[in-house]
Amino acid sequence: MIPFKELFLLDPAVTFLNHGSFGATPRPVFEAYQAWQRELERQPVEFLGRRAADLLAEARRGLAGYLHADADDLVFFPNPTTALNMVARNLARREAESPFQLRPGDEILTTDHEYGALDRTWRYVCGQSGAHYRRVALPLPLEAPEALVERIWAQVNERTRVIFISHITSPTALRLPVERLCERARGAGLLSIVDGAHAPGQIPLDLEQTGADIYTGACHKWLCAPKGSAFLHVRREIQPFLDPLVVSWGYESDHPSGSRFIDYHEWQGTRDLAAYLSVPAAIEFQRAHDWERARADCHALAVEARRRVEALTGLPSICDAGSFHQMCAVRLPAPLDLDRFKGELYDRYRVEAPTVAWNGEKLLRLSFQAYNDGADVERLLEGLRALL
Repeated sequence: MIPFKELFLLDPAVTFLNHGSFGATPRPVFEAYQAWQRELERQPVEFLGRRAADLLAEARRGLAGYLHADADDLVFFPNPTTALNMVARNLARREAESPFQLRPGDEILTTDHEYGALDRTWRYVCGQSGAHYRRVALPLPLEAPEALVERIWAQVNERTRVIFISHITSPTALRLPVERLCERARGAGLLSIVDGAHAPGQIPLDLEQTGADIYTGACHKWLCAPKGSAFLHVRREIQPFLDPLVVSWGYESDHPSGSRFIDYHEWQGTRDLAAYLSVPAAIEFQRAHDWERARADCHALAVEARRRVEALTGLPSICDAGSFHQMCAVRLPAPLDLDRFKGELYDRYRVEAPTVAWNGEKLLRLSFQAYNDGADVERLLEGLRALL
C-alpha cells in the first residue's frame, strides 16, 4: 500500500500540522479536479451552458448520500463563511416577511469559541438589524457535554431567536454537543444554525440525526476535496425564506429545476465548478482507504502528541481526550510572543502549526491527518524544546 505521505502533494520538507486551516488534497482527487477543469476548457459553453446543472446535481447526490441528507436540501458554496453570510443577511432584512426576521432587541445566542470571521459576520448583521450577538462563556477545562448543554441553555430567554454554534470549534478544536442543543432549540421554536466547517471527514455525519435547521460544512478541510468546496444544508420549511446572496439566472428561472432553493443559490455567475464536482472523488478516496481507521489512527497520534507537549510545558489539558478528534489545542506559556514563536517554529524547524490567542490563553493548535506520523511529532517537539 502506498504511504499516505506519498498520496498528498504537500512539501516533504515541511512538517504540516495545520490541515485544519485549508485542508490538503490527495493526488487522485487533485487529478480528478484538474480533469474537470480541462473538460471545462475544452468546450466552456457546452460545459457551463448545457451540462453544469446535471453535473452539479450528480455531485450533490453523492455528497447527500455521504451526509445522510436529501440532495434537494443541499447546495454548494465556496466556503462556510459565504454560506452563512447568505443566511445571516436574510435574517437581518428589514423588509422580510419571515418568522425568522431579526428585530431590535432580539438575540443570537452563541459561545466564546466561535470562528472569528463568523463572529464578525453576526456583529455586522446585528448592527444592521438592532439584534444582539451574545456569547456564552465555556471555560476551560471543558465541561462534560450534559453540563455544556445546561450552561448554554440557561442563557436562553424571551429575546433569544437563534442558537448559533460550532460542531467542532476553530480556536480550541473542541467538539460541542450540537445534537442536544438543536433538539432543544426545535422544541422551543428557536432557529438552530451549526457551523460544521471542521466536521465533514473528521467525524461521521448524519445531518438528519444532527437536527440543525441550517448546517454548513467545508469539503476542502477534513474531507480533502479541492479548495473552494463547501455545502449548506437547510431544512425544507426554512428554504423559502432565504433569498440568494447573489441574484443571477436562478432567480425567476426560465428553466426551474423543481427546487427554488437550488435555483436561487446554485448558480452565481461564471465560475470554475471543478472543486464542487470533485467532492465525490474525495468521498471515494476516503472510502477506498479505510478512513474510519485513518481517523482513529490520527486521533491516537493527536492524543500522544498532546501528552508529550504538555509534559514539556507542564501546563494542564483544556479537555479530556474524548472531546477532540484529529485536531487538538495545547496551552503555551503565558509570556510567549505568539507571532515570533510561530515564525521561528516555521522558519527554523519547518513546522506549520497555527497559534491562537483566545480569552487570555495562548494556544498551539495541532492537526493530524493521514499523512502525519510519529516523525512529525518528533520534529514538533524538537522545535518546542528549543523555542520554549
